[in-house]
Amino acid sequence: MIKNYLLTVLFLTTIFSCAQDKKTLLGETEFQKKINAEYKDATTSPLKDKDRKHFRGLDFFKFDSTYIVKAQFKRTPNERPFKMKTTTTRLPEYVKYGELMFNLKGENFTLNIYQNQGLIKKEGFEDYLFLPFLDETNGIESYGGGRYLDARIPEGDTFIIDFNTAYNPYCAYNDKYSCPLVPRKNYLKTRIEAGVKAFSKY
Repeated sequence: MIKNYLLTVLFLTTIFSCAQDKKTLLGETEFQKKINAEYKDATTSPLKDKDRKHFRGLDFFKFDSTYIVKAQFKRTPNERPFKMKTTTTRLPEYVKYGELMFNLKGENFTLNIYQNQGLIKKEGFEDYLFLPFLDETNGIESYGGGRYLDARIPEGDTFIIDFNTAYNPYCAYNDKYSCPLVPRKNYLKTRIEAGVKAFSKY
């Protein structure tokens, strides 16, 4: 009888603890919940084991619809492929796929959007585009090396940029990764207070 009682208590305690662990993962939006789940999972996380062990969620700027902007997309079909510099000696081949022109808080900006020539050969990534950027929060609230946005080839000449889904290069968490350096042409002279903040180790 006592043995059964103790087993029941142990079982309920385990269930409760697991539930508590899941609840402590931060995230107010689907993007935030998804990336936190990926970073907690050992099979998909870029975090070092010692950092993942105590991981409860990334720090984010508060979601702000101001940072969801409609951009005019201009295709640049005659660009030559180039070797993009990375944090290591690796030099992946990219091509400037187009330009995104948009207005944010009354100011006009342009970002170049790129296509990884190796990645598009992989199934599921044929229409994948890469949008890296730098802004004036880098090195303060956000990662010093800039942030990335994932994108797909648009059907028309408009493009929605959601800076709330901006994330850090894996190098921000673990120096074993080789990450593309954001081209200086993609520096935004403004504060992008949206997306993932700099990583704080626990």
